[in-house]
Amino acid sequence: MYKIVKDFPNEIIFQEGEPCISLYQLTHRYSPENQKDITVFKNLIREIEESLKQKYKKADISSILKPLYELKDDRDFWNKTLNGVAVLANQNGCIVYVLNRSVENLAIASGSFHIKPLIRYFQSAEKYHLLGLSGSRFSLFEGNRYGVEEIEIGPEIARTAEEVLGDNHTEAFLTHGSYGGTAGHAIFHGQGGKKDEVDKDIEKYFRYVDKVVLENYSKSAKLPLILVSLAEHQGIFNKISNNPYLMKERIEASYDSLNLNELKEYAWDIIEPVYLEKTNKLIDLYNNAKANFGGSDDLELVGSAVYEKRVKTIIVEADKILPGKFDGSTGKIEYGNLDKLDYGDVVNSLVISVLRDKGEVVVLPKERMPSDTGVAAIYRF
Repeated sequence: MYKIVKDFPNEIIFQEGEPCISLYQLTHRYSPENQKDITVFKNLIREIEESLKQKYKKADISSILKPLYELKDDRDFWNKTLNGVAVLANQNGCIVYVLNRSVENLAIASGSFHIKPLIRYFQSAEKYHLLGLSGSRFSLFEGNRYGVEEIEIGPEIARTAEEVLGDNHTEAFLTHGSYGGTAGHAIFHGQGGKKDEVDKDIEKYFRYVDKVVLENYSKSAKLPLILVSLAEHQGIFNKISNNPYLMKERIEASYDSLNLNELKEYAWDIIEPVYLEKTNKLIDLYNNAKANFGGSDDLELVGSAVYEKRVKTIIVEADKILPGKFDGSTGKIEYGNLDKLDYGDVVNSLVISVLRDKGEVVVLPKERMPSDTGVAAIYRF
């Protein structure tokens, strides 16, 4: 009765009608820590049950929460979690995100979904691709400040030099040694007078890798691409690459020798200055817009602009919750108690409306926010 998804925003967040159930939980990858995750999930469900008792009968609550009960009993799911889960459910359906970053435990039943943690997780400003490359094989990874995951490449795409070059490689190309890597992937090198031919083979293979990554991943994702390879291959690949997203900064190491956490640490050292530059430009853009009456941090004014579909970008504070509700049919904001089902987080309601109207949403930590109201909007006109 629940569906594990990777897309964001998912259509469920735009569906009308309460209750909207948002559950976030810190989880663990390995035993014995992950054995306690089910107990924590049960306790979060109990919090939601208590909240729903304000308006719903026991039978209705059981019906609404049936997908969560099913998820609770799915042992296979709990044995394969990562660092966090997010569950969004209403009377029409239930979706689950498996996250590779930690989240704060939270269980809310209200008039709208609590999605700021998901926006922060998915926002592209922090994302990047890593291309792990040796002379014989490549792998592709996607990461953000919280973690790195290998991208599953379909069997229709050749990945090894031997697959790509076939009978066209030089005999010396298959004379190889293994360097450093924990997985033992081979790095081919030449012997004797065959070096020039081997270099040509490597260049052919790298041209293939460059084209595959550009056409199948970079063009659609438009994410910065960091090359992870030995120094002897960095120069060759950078010389032949036509990928406009390939960064000048690189990680000089055999990618097999680095675990995912090490890859994340090296990559974030490269990406963080890029991310900070992007957010600084965004904040400058907001300040200029506000000075020229093209933006605001006043919640009432922002609510009116959201209602009129005039918000191009809304910047919101990650951990700030303003109890109340935003009426999308009037643009009015009503403040109230988060414990009541009729109310939720005003900022989340504004965010959902902006996303529905194809606006941009950026979540920033408190110390980087250009305002102290929890929101900062840039208008379309």
